[in-house]
Amino acid sequence: TRISDDFLWLPFVTYHYIVHTGDTQILDESSHFLEGRLLNPKEESYYELPTHSKESATLYNHCVRAIQHGLTFGEHGLPLIGTGDWNDGMDRVGHHGKGESVWLGFFLYDVLTKFIQIANLHNDSTFAAQCKTYADTLSANLEKHGWDGKWYRRAYFDDGTPLGSANSTDCQIDSISQSWSVLSGAGETKHSLMAMKSAENRLVKKDAGIIQLLDPPFDKANIDPGYIRGYVPGVRENGGQYTHAAIWMIMAFAKLGDKRRTWELLQMINPLNHGKTKEEVAIYKVEPYVMAADIYAIPPHAGRGGWTWYTGSAGWMYQLIIGSFLGLRREADKLRFEPCIPVEWKLFKVHYRYLDTMYHISIQQKKSAKKMSIIIDGQPQEGETIMLTNDKIEHDVQIELK
Repeated sequence: TRISDDFLWLPFVTYHYIVHTGDTQILDESSHFLEGRLLNPKEESYYELPTHSKESATLYNHCVRAIQHGLTFGEHGLPLIGTGDWNDGMDRVGHHGKGESVWLGFFLYDVLTKFIQIANLHNDSTFAAQCKTYADTLSANLEKHGWDGKWYRRAYFDDGTPLGSANSTDCQIDSISQSWSVLSGAGETKHSLMAMKSAENRLVKKDAGIIQLLDPPFDKANIDPGYIRGYVPGVRENGGQYTHAAIWMIMAFAKLGDKRRTWELLQMINPLNHGKTKEEVAIYKVEPYVMAADIYAIPPHAGRGGWTWYTGSAGWMYQLIIGSFLGLRREADKLRFEPCIPVEWKLFKVHYRYLDTMYHISIQQKKSAKKMSIIIDGQPQEGETIMLTNDKIEHDVQIELK
């Protein structure tokens, strides 16, 4: 395909794997490529069973080649969107090869800055420096050409028309550009704060209990963004809640340390809260014990769940709850907590298994505490991390948060 983001998730997830496990040897593992013919000049995609290439490379080199493949930029210095990025429904924004993606700029910046650390771990200072140079240039271009005045734009069409602008007829604001301006760290702080406030005002629909992907839906503009417009306004990506993106918004508020909004929005997208009464079940119409990929936004179907079971939103929801909300972060043999829980929560407990060893962790929130303190098996610890040991002994951990 000419979709522009999928290959970049390999270096993204490789970074997270290495940070969490400390396993750098995986970078030297070798794997073959898949092989298929190149696309023809006017061909957007094709389907076939690929073969295994005779060529192989280490995981590190696979990641490097993926990043290098993504370093294609348009006239605004932003990555080419191709026939869609994360939102593959926007398949005609850049199908002539000139359209650019603001969101992809934030995501690529995140990949580049994360991979600086991986490249240095792999003693590849040359590629680390290249990543730094591209990231710095991209950050500047995102501010210069991505900022719209109150939020970040979503993309540019092949003809240079902005998408996700206050001047757009459809899709004046799209959530993922705002969220990833925070998650990537590429957005200017004051702009990211304003962008998240705009996203909350325009996209959070408390009456329906949903967070829209974009607004207003594609319906009236003369310019064609792609098959996303084939969905009824308010359904799926076309202005409904696309839960994957809703989770990213909550993660962004957690990264900003906004406890109130993080908790409020987490409760909003929790499927259990869409099925507590017969009336809610009659509106939601899908299983309230799994994540729905999308929820409709416009009457007469507002609040109705869409695709369930198959969605990758479940994996992101898990990361949101464990990593962003409860703040549990493992880094090799260390465990730390940076929770974003509401002020009224006084205590929560985590039972954490490290290999063959259980850690029973109580986290208490106290206004009187001057700093975080950790006690393991009755012994006060220095610092703000738990050193994990696989000694097959159950450990009691008491953490006091300031």
